[in-house]
Amino acid sequence: MIKGRLLVGQMSSVVAPATSANTMGPKEVELILVKEQNGVQFTNSTLVSPAQIHPSEEERETWGKKIDFLLSVIGFAVDLANVWRFPYLCYKNGGGAFLVPYLFFMVIAGMPLFYMELALGQYNREGAAGVWKICPIFKGVGFTVILISLYVGFYYNVIIAWALFYLFSSFTGELPWVHCNNSWNSPNCSELWAVNTTLNHTHKFTPAAEYFERGVLHLQDSEGIDDLGLPRWQLTSCLAVVIVVLYFSLWKGVKTSGKVVWITATMPYVVLTVLLIRGVTLPGAMDGIKAYLSVDFLRLCEPKVWIDAATQICFSLGVGFGVLIAFSSYNKFSNNCYRDAIITSSINSLTSFFSGFVIFSFLGNMSQKHNVALDEVATNGPGLVFIIYPEAIATLPGSSVWAVIFFIMLLTLGIDSAMGGMESVITGLMDEFKCLHKHRELFTLFIVVSTFLVSLICVTNGGIYVFTLLDHYVAGTSILFGVLIEIIGIAWFYGVDRFSDDIQEMIGHRPGLYWRICWKFVSPCFLLFMLGVSFATSNPPGYDTYVFPMWANILGWCLAISSMTMVPLYALYKLCTLPGSFCDKIAYAITPEAEHHLVESGEVRRFTRKHWLVI
Repeated sequence: MIKGRLLVGQMSSVVAPATSANTMGPKEVELILVKEQNGVQFTNSTLVSPAQIHPSEEERETWGKKIDFLLSVIGFAVDLANVWRFPYLCYKNGGGAFLVPYLFFMVIAGMPLFYMELALGQYNREGAAGVWKICPIFKGVGFTVILISLYVGFYYNVIIAWALFYLFSSFTGELPWVHCNNSWNSPNCSELWAVNTTLNHTHKFTPAAEYFERGVLHLQDSEGIDDLGLPRWQLTSCLAVVIVVLYFSLWKGVKTSGKVVWITATMPYVVLTVLLIRGVTLPGAMDGIKAYLSVDFLRLCEPKVWIDAATQICFSLGVGFGVLIAFSSYNKFSNNCYRDAIITSSINSLTSFFSGFVIFSFLGNMSQKHNVALDEVATNGPGLVFIIYPEAIATLPGSSVWAVIFFIMLLTLGIDSAMGGMESVITGLMDEFKCLHKHRELFTLFIVVSTFLVSLICVTNGGIYVFTLLDHYVAGTSILFGVLIEIIGIAWFYGVDRFSDDIQEMIGHRPGLYWRICWKFVSPCFLLFMLGVSFATSNPPGYDTYVFPMWANILGWCLAISSMTMVPLYALYKLCTLPGSFCDKIAYAITPEAEHHLVESGEVRRFTRKHWLVI
């Protein structure tokens, strides 16, 4: 028996238009091919009421153009970590050899998870919490990823504020991090390169390092996380500008954010290309690039290299934040999400690799200029983009121009990623609480202002300690946990077979066996392994020589656990509120809401062996 659906308006020659008042409006006709005899096909047709129309047909805002969606996804996935983390990991872990474990984990976990989230959001057309109507007991993981995105916004926006502060400081004839004659400099400041050198047992610091820590952060006015002080007005002003930009990029939904990313998602590639052209012309640049690409396959025997590659995959693609689900929920139902997943995840990895040439061309020049080993200038994290790279730029002719270009790139890299995180929170909560749809502007204002108020703690004198604590705890282990529960809920409880049917309904063909095996077995095992490694290798955070007190680490773990506990807490709540016996509660909790009528008739497909074994 073959089934097909066509709109009545498109089949007026087959079905006579309805005349009664209660049948007006769009209808669907279900054509059922009963049999075929002597070349004649006998069919039966029935009208489907609007209530039976697939949820995907409900009215929902969509992207203005397909390219708006692609740029938004690319802009979110390609963030500051692509510039300050991947090149360093590649250099530290065997150069070109690092690409072997990186690409391996990309294929078995990165792309399958990326594809899964895009398909999940597009089919169900709701945010990170609403999509779990496919398996209600797992709805807590939706709140987990929403909470993680909110937590990340508390400190990620601060990085953008730092970049904005540097951008304003670059509009000067002489960059302020060149000399030691500024009011914020200490007696230990030295304009000579002095990494790991001592003079009378006193550490020396470069002007760039002192500008970041003393001129921007005012770290000298704080003794630790228990001595934060008041917010610095300069950084507070920059943070306020960032929040205003975010609000006006998001307040009207994807119609506005889809236009903003035309600038924020493309500008980094223009700037990276310009910086690369300039970088390769510098003395020593080729030495830096050779060190970046040098292949040492013996390093592949070290477990740490594989762990670094797996960790980078987990965080670089942006799965587990609910952003991909939120963005794809605004796609047209028939959009080819498979092609989108391949394109955007590939561009993300290529950008990471490409940025390494830019970074190491300048680091190679810096190494030669100061006559020190490349190891002494190669670093990762904020130190690379706010200390090492600005210092390298300061040595160039027309340094102020290059500094402006570089920090514009950082701003655009940060803004679209921050927009993605905010959209995850806004879409996720709006789709869960329908009353908010009529007040998107006010709700968006509430979210961004709340984020701003909490972020103020990160722009105090000791704000870098709070920043470090949040960065270490809120989006590490909890992200791995969230994605693990997510893929178990989809691949096992909802079912790979059913999920594949959903994808076929959207794009016209089922995912291949490879993707189904990855979703069912390979990716969950990978995430379980990474979660175990994360717990086993967890160490308390630190900033330079500062050691966090015990209460700070306990607070950090409380933040991490607060998001993860959403899963068991919501599951418990769901079981308590569902009707019937315990078996009935379980049946309702693990069955898609659209199939609850089957549970009422005693047909619980997830209580059968076939459901769990099919791929």
